[in-house]
Amino acid sequence: MDIQTLKKQQQKVTLLRAEGKYKETIKESYKLLNLGNELNDYKSILTAHINNAASFYSIGAIEDAFQSIDAYTEVCNDHGDVADTLNLYNVLFLLHDYNKEYGKAKETLSKTIQLGKEIEKYNIVSNAYSNYSHVSILEECYDVGLQNGMMGLEMAKLHKPESRILQIRVMLNIAQSHIGLGNLDDANRIIEEIMADPILESFVREKSQSYILLGNWYAKRELFKEAFESYTVAKELVESYNDIYLLKTIQLERSKMCEQMNDIQLGYQVQKEYISLLDEITNRELTLTALKLDIKHSISAMKRKATTDFLTGLYNRDYLETTTDNWLKQASVNDESIACIVFDIDSFKLINDEFGHLFGDEVIKQVSQSCSSIIQDNELMGRYGGDEFVVILPNTSIEKGEIRAKQIQNTVRSMKISKDGRNISLSLSIGVADNSGGNIKTFLELFHAADEGLYKAKQNGKNQVVSTN
Repeated sequence: MDIQTLKKQQQKVTLLRAEGKYKETIKESYKLLNLGNELNDYKSILTAHINNAASFYSIGAIEDAFQSIDAYTEVCNDHGDVADTLNLYNVLFLLHDYNKEYGKAKETLSKTIQLGKEIEKYNIVSNAYSNYSHVSILEECYDVGLQNGMMGLEMAKLHKPESRILQIRVMLNIAQSHIGLGNLDDANRIIEEIMADPILESFVREKSQSYILLGNWYAKRELFKEAFESYTVAKELVESYNDIYLLKTIQLERSKMCEQMNDIQLGYQVQKEYISLLDEITNRELTLTALKLDIKHSISAMKRKATTDFLTGLYNRDYLETTTDNWLKQASVNDESIACIVFDIDSFKLINDEFGHLFGDEVIKQVSQSCSSIIQDNELMGRYGGDEFVVILPNTSIEKGEIRAKQIQNTVRSMKISKDGRNISLSLSIGVADNSGGNIKTFLELFHAADEGLYKAKQNGKNQVVSTN
């Protein structure tokens, strides 16, 4: 695996999310995550987690999004730069805003503002102030919304090269804050400036928001017919980019205006449109629910593939090492004993040489099935490689480990395997060790201690259990 392949995978993930292909993004992000872990490329790991978080957010899988953010945060704290931290804050804001956790949203925005100012990323600072203004408006704190909007506009003007649309995005919130405060003349002046700007023709979303704003201004002045007309223009614009949730808000406002105008016929038509929109929202949410389930199944399959051995279905070496390391750390704190059993099939090479590797694979599978049938839920069994297996026993002394090893040995001895009419007897050589009262703190140390016992069992004639301390 080379760096160029890694870069291409990063670009693929980013492009898929930009295209709104969230299922594909999540699948490819997990591939990128595995590649990044293999090469210790932290940028790839961060890219995978942040795109997963944004994709989960986009399909409404908020719990999974937060889990991706937790993973991103852990890596970012140790290996990320300022840009990575800002990415974290941006996604966190979206999640808190989605959950209507406005206190946490504002806390995240404050961090974004502080960090953005430190590195003079005035576009990011401006957006953060604008979002802070937006949240304050939702809370009906219009004075705070106005204050943050004005700060956002100041930051937008510092951004180089000049970005008029960046300024307009903040001005929309400033005008809405003025409407909430009853400063209708000030609001009107800003609305006129926004709507006269030709740049809106290139930004349909902002153009639709300006007409919603104008509708709000008319409604505040009780000019209900004009407000209805403005909302209708906004509706037509929003339909062009199919934001059905914003359409729902607009249709509610149009219905209110019909009531205020006492126009029953028009109100009936708007209600029909609204009901049709609700049906579309329901269908979309059902589709997203199905997509979430599909993604969860795909993720489960990918996780199983990443943690299990392809031949036996047992845990693989990586999972054994990671899980045992965690158990050993906890055992060291709690003064608990952990036993390790390492075994392989005696004279397995002769079986391969005489009957072929396909039959050898079948022997490995049957041995793994027989042994795993006596492994308890709190115990861990995996294939280390070839015909070598590992069993980890929590809260188990070396003496009890020896007893479990002999149970495994007897299970394999009693197996009946035949090939071409010949019965084949199997036996195991087994090594057993424990964590030496907490002195052994890693899987590799524990494995090597038990593997020494396995080596001695082979030297002593095979088909036996040897313990090492």
